[in-house]
Amino acid sequence: SEIMLQQTQVERVKEYYVSWMSRWPTVADLANASLEEVREAWQGLGYYRRARFLHEGAQSIVRENGGVCPTDPAGWKQVKGVGDYTAGAISSIAYGCR
Repeated sequence: SEIMLQQTQVERVKEYYVSWMSRWPTVADLANASLEEVREAWQGLGYYRRARFLHEGAQSIVRENGGVCPTDPAGWKQVKGVGDYTAGAISSIAYGCR
């Protein structure tokens, strides 16, 4: 959701997030999707580069970490398309890192 919320209003993201998570509930599921499928699911959110980076990031997490997501900002910053703010936000919200 953090990636979807970049430059997009919360109300707009809600239905996309629910649909996205039902379609790809795990990082591996997203990694195995085609880029075309990902772009299609993202359609309407704008800034399509975010969808591509999210897909590529999922693929790298599966390839390099066996599908296990990083738990700290330094690990998240290694994922394509994740910068300082997003790395910190994900680590704080999902893992309680400060």
